[in-house]
Amino acid sequence: MRKNHLKSSLFFICFLCFGFMSAQETITGTVTDATGPLPGVNVVLEGTSTGTVTDFDGNYVLELGEEPGPDATLVFSYIGFETQEIQVNGRSVIDVNMVSDAEALDDVIIVGYGTQSRAEVTGAISSIDSEEINSLPVATAEQALQGRASGVTVINSGAPGNSPAVRIRGLASPNNNDPLYVIDGVIAGGLGSLNPNDIENIQVLKDASTTAVYGSRGANGVVLVTTKSGKATQGAQLSLDAYSGVNFNSNRYDVLNREQYIQYAREIADPIPPRITDPQYADFIANETDWQDEIFRTGFLRSINLGLSGGNETSNYRFSGGYLNQEGAMIDTEFERFNFRSNSNFNFGKLRLGQTLNVSFTTQNPERESGGRSILEHAIKSAPYLPVYNSENRGGFQGPNSTLDGQDAENPVRVQTLGNSVNKGLTILGSIFAEYEIIDGLVYRSQAGLDYYKFNNDLFIPSYNDDSNGATHQFNFAQITKNSGTNQSLTLTNSLTYKFDVADLHNFEILALAEDQRVDNESLNASSQNPITDDVEELSLNQAGLTSASSEYRRVGFLGRLNYNFDQKYLLAGSFRRDASSRFGSNYRWGNFWSVAAGWNVAKESFMEDTEINNLKIRGSWGTTGNDMIGNYRYSSTLVTSFIYPIGGSAVEGTTAEGLGNPNLKWEEVTMKNIGVDLGVWNNTFTLSLEYYSNRSDDLLYELPLPLSLGYNVPTIASNVGSVKTNGFEADLGYNDYEGEFTWSANLNIGTSKNEVLSIGSLSQVPGGFFENEYLTRIAPGEPLFHFYGLKTDGIFQNQAEVDAVYTANPDQEVVQPGDIRFVDLNGDGTINAADKTVIGNPYPTVTMGLNLSAQYKNFDASIFIQGAYGHDIYNTNIYDLEGMGRLFNSGVAVMDRWTGEGTSNSIPRALGAPQNLNASDRFVEDGSYTRLKNLNIGYTFDENVFGNSLANLRIYLSGQNLITVTDYSGLDPEIGVDNVLQQGVGAVGIDRGLYPQPTSITFGVQLGF
Repeated sequence: MRKNHLKSSLFFICFLCFGFMSAQETITGTVTDATGPLPGVNVVLEGTSTGTVTDFDGNYVLELGEEPGPDATLVFSYIGFETQEIQVNGRSVIDVNMVSDAEALDDVIIVGYGTQSRAEVTGAISSIDSEEINSLPVATAEQALQGRASGVTVINSGAPGNSPAVRIRGLASPNNNDPLYVIDGVIAGGLGSLNPNDIENIQVLKDASTTAVYGSRGANGVVLVTTKSGKATQGAQLSLDAYSGVNFNSNRYDVLNREQYIQYAREIADPIPPRITDPQYADFIANETDWQDEIFRTGFLRSINLGLSGGNETSNYRFSGGYLNQEGAMIDTEFERFNFRSNSNFNFGKLRLGQTLNVSFTTQNPERESGGRSILEHAIKSAPYLPVYNSENRGGFQGPNSTLDGQDAENPVRVQTLGNSVNKGLTILGSIFAEYEIIDGLVYRSQAGLDYYKFNNDLFIPSYNDDSNGATHQFNFAQITKNSGTNQSLTLTNSLTYKFDVADLHNFEILALAEDQRVDNESLNASSQNPITDDVEELSLNQAGLTSASSEYRRVGFLGRLNYNFDQKYLLAGSFRRDASSRFGSNYRWGNFWSVAAGWNVAKESFMEDTEINNLKIRGSWGTTGNDMIGNYRYSSTLVTSFIYPIGGSAVEGTTAEGLGNPNLKWEEVTMKNIGVDLGVWNNTFTLSLEYYSNRSDDLLYELPLPLSLGYNVPTIASNVGSVKTNGFEADLGYNDYEGEFTWSANLNIGTSKNEVLSIGSLSQVPGGFFENEYLTRIAPGEPLFHFYGLKTDGIFQNQAEVDAVYTANPDQEVVQPGDIRFVDLNGDGTINAADKTVIGNPYPTVTMGLNLSAQYKNFDASIFIQGAYGHDIYNTNIYDLEGMGRLFNSGVAVMDRWTGEGTSNSIPRALGAPQNLNASDRFVEDGSYTRLKNLNIGYTFDENVFGNSLANLRIYLSGQNLITVTDYSGLDPEIGVDNVLQQGVGAVGIDRGLYPQPTSITFGVQLGF
């Protein structure tokens, strides 16, 4: 009996196991696209939570709890591809080929404090992906933005390591116009420390609907950067991207050679310099030095980047390291950067943890200046007979002796290379975050972000004497200067996001957020001299100077946002943010910023079915953002120590008020309006996006001048004065042909911007940038910000009768003579003075353009990128130097055809003419419009089977930058960047004071995947 029972039990267990095995259905398969296996595809049994994802080779294994019914369906979905639903029909192997969905390729984008489906976006956003960024071998991501997004103007500097100026939708303020940079949710000071190779995409937020969520920081637009991370179910992947090449500048000013210079000096100098007339210097002046060739060189650049990434269903990671070394086209200028980055994410059910970390070490040898002149200005002014080097002089260089040479332009090679100038920086940018899904759709997120920067700038110049006869330029001691400091920004953000729908038609997203940012700055500046030796570069107490400073900035904000759409057809969005800034006093510390937006996805209407239009959206937004970008503590009077008072005939140290505070300072507020239309035809083969925007800035923050009689050490007061309006159009036009062996695309973006000052309070004008003790730009109602202001020219006076016809109020004057510039007497008072000044130019482009053409045939690919800016002017002070002839310097060859008698010239005045010939005028203003072949890239990708299983991909390419520039500008580079050398201030827009020109670059690169 017991034996039969055991047999029965064994039979029953086997029966259950067989039944269980029969019910445990397994389905396998491979998912591919047009290029091969597709990892990360979601495979789900419809109507259940049972699912999996494909592995690196596109394979999947789906274990089902029971045998699927006759109507069982598998759903295959992946961002950028059409979702496919396939019935099982008793099959155990199902292979799928995914078809790309052009409309979904950019389906989800990053917006402020979250993500959105592209179809639900109501604001003005431009997107730049990693392919566009990495197609240019640039040092910083800001440079890669140029020409890639409509309404975004990027003005580069040719000097390696200098950050470009980025302006979104023109100038909105006389104050700081830099956009807000947010990297992986962390507010950052810029993108200079970030390796462009680590960037996944960049979103540029341009209107109130997208920027108002950043409240006090959104007035100038926002640049959101998302870095690369590993992907789920991705096996470990190793990538390498390396390139090397050369930088050079072949443009030169056409200046006088030695023979021409000597002739010129004999004609205009009084007395003629002894170096030219005295026979004992005959051998000395037999030199022929091209100073521009001496300061420019061919510099080498090299970059290498390694990345390791991977992931599974519960975590992903990416580690990367990069090295960049860029030798400038000017001697002894260089930039070196080491980058290390890690991103990781971990899922524990409803809990998600993650971190980002970027560490960057930079070393820069910057361009130097001396005597308020750039290296290039010294080069074009220096006498061509002077040799570069002279071993008999202390320091080993040769320079002018004002008595012997009649001029004082310094040896530019000595200025740039003697001693050393090194700027070192350490940047740590990172975040940690935690997300927890409290209930379905309700997510709490907490993030801490750190942007830390430490710098050490050292300048050492040993003693020198540029001429043994008694040089104009000499120091009998070594000069040591050391500056150091830290900038630390800590941002804490806590938010609740709730996404839910009603009846699958009404879709809601609600965000509530609190944010706290604290910025601490410290600096230490020290200098001394060493009269004993040039071999010690350390500080001492000899003629020592020491200062230090510290400041603290605090910003607190609260945000609420609601997004709603009905079946993705009708879109509504609104936000409200309240911020407090420590830069304002208690009277006006808090500011309120809001936005509303609406959109209509016309293409989703039933009457649009069966048409070639797959995307048609109309949208609009209106709202406010703020700006608090002024100095700290300007609402309060501060004290300055070590102030010198003359008491009893002696210098006595004391303490006094440094400046006048303004307790009524308040937020600068920008009201933004935007209307946009998006169009896609033939499955987005043809795309078009149009925008119109109108912004108005009120309560402008600006440092107004105070009467010098008040005696303040800082002769300005921070104030809210006036208003500025800015408006323009933007257009993005694209055509993409991805069918056949030959594929190509063309994308054109155009942006316009026009700003006008509406008022500046009770003032009639505010001066801006200056040159040679004269303001060149100003702010005035009815005109663009920082427009050029000066006299208008009308040829050259040819005879005395023409002079007398203008100077009727003072017919006996003898300063202005035939051969001098004839200025227009605008007010008709019979003389020429400051009252005749008028607007003579606008330094900011009214139109910017970017055109990108790309093509691929089999394994070959090519891209052409053309960029341009139009409708702006440049104040070219190099013309002042080359054709001013106010005193003896080397000059442009045009001075050989100067006015020497009636009818000899109507454009180049007489030498050593009337002082007003050098006054600010349209003589020095030129059209700055240009079109530039920014990049040409040709590549070849090897077939996968060429190297067997050792390589996943291999591409080689040849790239050229700044190859051709079409312009009427006579300077070396029409792209006038930020003046990081002479530090002329925010008002010095569009002034070319011998700025470092952008070089031409030729690079060869290789991209590997393992």
